[in-house]
Amino acid sequence: MSAHATVRASTVARKIGYLVAVLVNGIMLVMVNAYPGWRVLPFLSEDFVSILWLVNLSLVAGIMLNLGYLAYDPAWFRSVGQIGVSAIGLVASLRMWQVFPFDFSAYVFTWTAVIRLLLALAIFGSAVAIVVELVRLASRGIAAAQPQHHQRP
Repeated sequence: MSAHATVRASTVARKIGYLVAVLVNGIMLVMVNAYPGWRVLPFLSEDFVSILWLVNLSLVAGIMLNLGYLAYDPAWFRSVGQIGVSAIGLVASLRMWQVFPFDFSAYVFTWTAVIRLLLALAIFGSAVAIVVELVRLASRGIAAAQPQHHQRP
């Protein structure tokens, strides 16, 4: 396979991934908000209402970002987009930790520790993702600012 064909296949694969992400986030947005929506889940308390807007913001941001990537997806743009989506995810995870809209009293196994661990991982992962994308952006900027030296054969 030629280098051009490999780049084209990679681009097509990314575009398919963006489309799948749009569809999945759209389906989740409908499932959370349409009747009965999130209320069908017995372990979610009414406190979930106070963070529903953050869940919706996260899903809509993912949809909009991936639609944007379908049209325009240079590496720097993807990094900026990931920083934004990760920041929204970080805020949503922190707020979910604070509100903790879960009620596991009807279950034999108390899922509280497991959910707290998953939220901690989401918080940590979002923070790491932001740092990684900031480093990527900075390294691309530094590389672009470096003068290119061409050697003669």
